[in-house]
Amino acid sequence: MNDKITTFLNSDLLNKYLIGQTTASETLEVEHYISIYPEIEKAYDTLQDKLEFTAQLTTVKAPKLILDNVLNALDEKPVIALKPKRTKKWYSLAIAASVTALLFASSSFYLFNQNKQLSSENQTIADEIFDLRGDIANNNSTLNLLLDQFKQLNNPETEKYILKGNTRAKNLKTVAYINPEDKKSMIDVVSLPQLPDNKVYQIWAELQGKMVNLGVLSEADRRLQEIPYTEDALGLSISIEPKGGSQVRSNDTPVAEISLKIGD
Repeated sequence: MNDKITTFLNSDLLNKYLIGQTTASETLEVEHYISIYPEIEKAYDTLQDKLEFTAQLTTVKAPKLILDNVLNALDEKPVIALKPKRTKKWYSLAIAASVTALLFASSSFYLFNQNKQLSSENQTIADEIFDLRGDIANNNSTLNLLLDQFKQLNNPETEKYILKGNTRAKNLKTVAYINPEDKKSMIDVVSLPQLPDNKVYQIWAELQGKMVNLGVLSEADRRLQEIPYTEDALGLSISIEPKGGSQVRSNDTPVAEISLKIGD
């Protein structure tokens, strides 16, 4: 056996060729050596038979003694020389199939995660749109209310009445807007002096000697708001009542009161 054959057999090219890991140029080199050197062709056939037989034994496990005897017999007995084929071997196809399956599984997992993330993002966007629609609806409602109040304030039929506190509530100031034509009343709480926790301010309308409850006033209500309209009311007054309000005005002198023109 010449040095060229020995060098080739000592290299790893033949094994790499068997499992399909040679480059294009290495494949051409191996097949050239197999075709011109019988020794290399025989070594190739022997390695191929061992690889195929060993692969089969991994599927059906044989007793170690039998396996050793068979492998030894393969080493001692001559084998029929076969020309190298240019088609892929079954084990190369198995490797390719495994790689394909792995890539398919990885791709499926990636697509699943992407789809899950996209679904989550879509739900987030849908929730934000829903909240935005709710905000728009609330803003439109508030805007419509403000526009309606603005129209009432600028209506020539709307009368403006300022109620200022007496010595018992010097800093009290509220503004009432009454439109007898549209039968609407509004009040703007400008300032209310602080009261004990068990007391509240309450507004009343005077109607033919009877005081009609129009509601409790609070610092939290410092905004223009509607109050019940009282037909033919003679005046408005604010008194201090027990916490929660009262259905009958106390006998104490009101802290603020005013007569209404519409009662004339």
